[in-house]
Amino acid sequence: MQPGKQLSTSIDSAVPTAARMYDHYLGGKDNYAADRAACEELDKVVPSTRALALNNRRFLQRAVRTLSQEYGIRQFLDHGSGLPTQDNVHQVAQRIDPSTHVVYVDNDPMVLVHGRALLEQDERTTVIHADMRDTDAILAHPETQRLIDFSQPVAVLFNSVFHCIPDSDSDGPRAVVRRVTEHLAPGSFVLMCQLVSEDPAVREFVTDFMDQATQGHWGRVRQEKDVAALFDGLDILDPGLVEVSTWRPDSEVAPRQLTQEWIEFGGIGRLR
Repeated sequence: MQPGKQLSTSIDSAVPTAARMYDHYLGGKDNYAADRAACEELDKVVPSTRALALNNRRFLQRAVRTLSQEYGIRQFLDHGSGLPTQDNVHQVAQRIDPSTHVVYVDNDPMVLVHGRALLEQDERTTVIHADMRDTDAILAHPETQRLIDFSQPVAVLFNSVFHCIPDSDSDGPRAVVRRVTEHLAPGSFVLMCQLVSEDPAVREFVTDFMDQATQGHWGRVRQEKDVAALFDGLDILDPGLVEVSTWRPDSEVAPRQLTQEWIEFGGIGRLR
């Protein structure tokens, strides 16, 4: 991506976005008819998507709680955070330690508007408008500089976002992870998961459908091996890289997807 590229600040309600579709699946109200219609069409081929979205949100909450409680992480940088919902990263982490700092990053202007309204009274948390691929702009942003001390361990989150960007030597997921980790202190963590399928027909349909629906703001559904490659050089926390509803579930009766056309796959790696 062109460093510092200007993002649009206008909201086009006629074009679905991944953030607003995700909001709809989570039962939110910050979405439009175009987003809901896209979800309905997607459900015809991959009907487990709502359960997938809910399980992904629960995974994020468990992961943040684990990083806060067990590893003492007190600063989080959340890429592609999406629209605010219940139990956001800052709420989970600040219940454990109110001094925790959180920076949310998203390129959807609607996220910026709602996020800033939600966080207006919270000086330890902010949302910045940037493309997750523009690492230099994100790290140099005054709000990031104010809240994140990169000489100390940070938890960097890429939760269900890498399928939104295509493969590229300079802008693809591997390049983004490499650029970010170059700035992190030892003992930092990187959470990564994305939509995967081992069925080539599902990968092709969903990739084409979402690319058309979002007018090119999409990457691709990948395979588990592609996600695993992102963790090269990191020490992966138990239980490893898994379908996210099975990552340290709160109970033996944790919800499971009824079907497995595609799944959220990933985990957490630690920098040595």
